[in-house]
Amino acid sequence: MSWSERQPSLAYPLRRGPVLEPPEEWAALRQKCPVARVTLPSGDEAALLTRYEDVRQVLADGRYSRRLTAHDAARIADHESGGVFGSDMAAALPDGGEAHRRWRRLVGRWLTAERVAALTPRIEARTERLVEDMVAYGPPADLRARLAFPLPVWVMCELLGVPAADHDRFARWSDTLLNLTRCTQEEYDCAQDDFVDYLGAQVHARQEEPTDDLLGALVTTRDGDGRRLSERDVVFTGQALLVAGHETTMNVIAKMVALLLADRRHWERLLADRSLVPSAVEEVLRFDAEPGLGMPRYLADGAEIAGTLLPPGTTVLCDAAAANRDESAFACAAEMTLDRSPNPHLAFGAGARSCLGQSLARAVLRTVLDVLLRRLPSLELAAPAADLRRLEGLAVGGLSEVPVRW
Repeated sequence: MSWSERQPSLAYPLRRGPVLEPPEEWAALRQKCPVARVTLPSGDEAALLTRYEDVRQVLADGRYSRRLTAHDAARIADHESGGVFGSDMAAALPDGGEAHRRWRRLVGRWLTAERVAALTPRIEARTERLVEDMVAYGPPADLRARLAFPLPVWVMCELLGVPAADHDRFARWSDTLLNLTRCTQEEYDCAQDDFVDYLGAQVHARQEEPTDDLLGALVTTRDGDGRRLSERDVVFTGQALLVAGHETTMNVIAKMVALLLADRRHWERLLADRSLVPSAVEEVLRFDAEPGLGMPRYLADGAEIAGTLLPPGTTVLCDAAAANRDESAFACAAEMTLDRSPNPHLAFGAGARSCLGQSLARAVLRTVLDVLLRRLPSLELAAPAADLRRLEGLAVGGLSEVPVRW
């Protein structure tokens, strides 16, 4: 049976209850409808995957493209271009083959474990300063606004070499590009043009005077064949890193703290044993029930997944968060187990196109948790966990605020 013959179509993202709890539909879909028909905010339809093995298989399969720029690809956002997944940025960045491997090698030189380790002391110092400012502000405070937002923006600005003072502009542009329902095509185009013009000026400056940062390296560095990225590719690479690097990490910081404080036993266990911080970060990434849209993929040619035929032109939504709660892959999947090992979650994707910045994201999350445990051991939510509200209308999932006290 073709996935498109399955009825009825579910509105996606799925209707959700409490923000820290998974949608009730996940378990039923994994058991009875592993390839579900869903309707996106644009009104277009896609096939939704929720089982661990299916999601992992598709994410690692080069036949499924990250680009939604084909004429028959589903539009994600409710405007003509369909949002960031169908944008010029998505079209510019290589998605497979040797071009993609070359691009990953060039960018990945600045995201190695060694470079991340060298940057970590500065991340820690910045985190300390932000926590000090939050303490000076006094409780209750919004941890999202005081720490989760400014820290990842600063990290990405440090990495790329762009002024951190411009973080409000980055946030405004990113929110518009990731918006699903609340902006017009004109607003989207304006944000995209302003973002590209800004980064284009940064690239031009480095062509005149090289700098020791990621944008400077991308302007000048050649690969083993003597080739380097075009100016257009450098601009869109910088844009992709800024959007993905700060938006996703910001939201995970906020959710990580909320999840660990929602059940005080988790926080107390970490206070008693700081060696659990790395595994706790991995478990939070697995346990996150509010990841947003998921990972869209486009299938140019037909394929079969979970015994279901996917015709050419199918847009597939890989719900890694639902897959990360699959009991067939994780024992006691519905429980947050801080010392879970192994923990092969799919929060960063899988295969050759897994998240290039995952080492940096892990370093930021671990640093935040280390500093908060040390500086604010009495930290607690200043509102019931059930009252926390989600960010609405964005492709990435998050919390609108995280009120805390200490």
